Amino acid sequence: MKQILSFITLLSLAAAAGAGDISLTVYNNNLALVHEIRSMEALKGVYSYDFTDIPSELDATSVRFKAEGIGILEQNFEYDILSREKILQKMQGSPIVVRLDDGSLIEGVLSTYDIYGLTVTDKASKVMIINREGYDYYQFPQMPEGFVDKPTLKWLLDSKAAGTRNAEISYLTSGMDWHAEYIAVVKEKEKKIGFTGWVSIDNKCGKTFENAKLKLMAGDVNIVQDRLNRKMKGEAMAYATSARADQFQEKGFFEYHLYTLQRPSTLKNNQIKQISLFPEADVNYSKEFIYQASVSDKVGVYLKFINSKTAGLGMALPGGKIRVYQTDDDGTQEFIGEDLIDHTPKDEKVKLQIGSAFDITGERNLTDTRQLGKYDREEDIEIKLRNHKTIPVTVTVVENFYGNWEIKNANYSYKKVNASTVEFKIDLPAHKEGEETVLRFTVRYTRY
Repeated sequence: MKQILSFITLLSLAAAAGAGDISLTVYNNNLALVHEIRSMEALKGVYSYDFTDIPSELDATSVRFKAEGIGILEQNFEYDILSREKILQKMQGSPIVVRLDDGSLIEGVLSTYDIYGLTVTDKASKVMIINREGYDYYQFPQMPEGFVDKPTLKWLLDSKAAGTRNAEISYLTSGMDWHAEYIAVVKEKEKKIGFTGWVSIDNKCGKTFENAKLKLMAGDVNIVQDRLNRKMKGEAMAYATSARADQFQEKGFFEYHLYTLQRPSTLKNNQIKQISLFPEADVNYSKEFIYQASVSDKVGVYLKFINSKTAGLGMALPGGKIRVYQTDDDGTQEFIGEDLIDHTPKDEKVKLQIGSAFDITGERNLTDTRQLGKYDREEDIEIKLRNHKTIPVTVTVVENFYGNWEIKNANYSYKKVNASTVEFKIDLPAHKEGEETVLRFTVRYTRY
């Protein structure tokens, strides 16, 4: 049933939004910096001015205003937006006229309301419960106080002279976020990965930005949290490749990295926009099998590459998810795993955990332990590795120890990575039935 809400409204002076430039810098932590230039008609002296077309998530304490000969004396941020629910809430106890479906009118005072309908008390103190389906429309004699039909900055301005001015306004707003996502297509024969980057920008700030100059800031910018941040919902990433030249120009900025889109872009409210970060690059990679029994009883599969120009890439990569595909013999690309990377400078290594090997297995056993004294003891370790693939592979066995330790009697050489970690590189031959490779060593723990 159609409902019509009518009321008497008061007209107010709205800010005149000119066709000025809008610049938008979006950060990784639910924050954006908006900078715009608007044309406005100034009056001489002290006067009120309503500045509209702003985000509902605007941080009023961050507003910066600059216009020749004009200063702000006061500012109020009005964000209690007009809605049916809020009007009914504020108008309880106020006069109301309700027209029923049969055309008759009921005049009285709105006592209560809920999702089922209205409760009205008439002049004779009769209480009428009117179901939601039973009336055609209702009206109040006036708009409740404190409402605006859109978020508004109400300024008290002091201008030296009347006339048209270009005002420069900047402010911070929450409700905007961005993250990077990547597509990697493994080209196994060429030993290369087709690597493509995308950025997803989520705008929930309450405002559409038309033809904005867009910048994305990557890095851990410190923000003092004075209210809860909203979590972004996950969304599907459109799988596509880009043959165009770089759309973003990347550069170092303070201790962060700034990505500037080389064309204007429109970011609508309640929209997730995806833009290609760079065209596809062929990146040299290597595959690594890692067995770390303290983490998993399966052999992990990793892809590694260096973020360098010589490897085919060489730009600062914003943190994000990398989805990995491989092309089948019939030409289709199958999804084979994904991983997250942190912000990665150029010339740094990238290591992706893709999944677990199906045809390579590991088994770790503590075969013996000996107490050598009150504090000293030895453990005998045996690790069995089996390769069911038709080609030889190399498995990196990672072992972690604690305290003061020493490896003795190892039948394979090892590398000490740090104070608690060693790595064994074990070459496994192609599969033969019943064949396995066994790593054996003793670790001695002693008192410091």
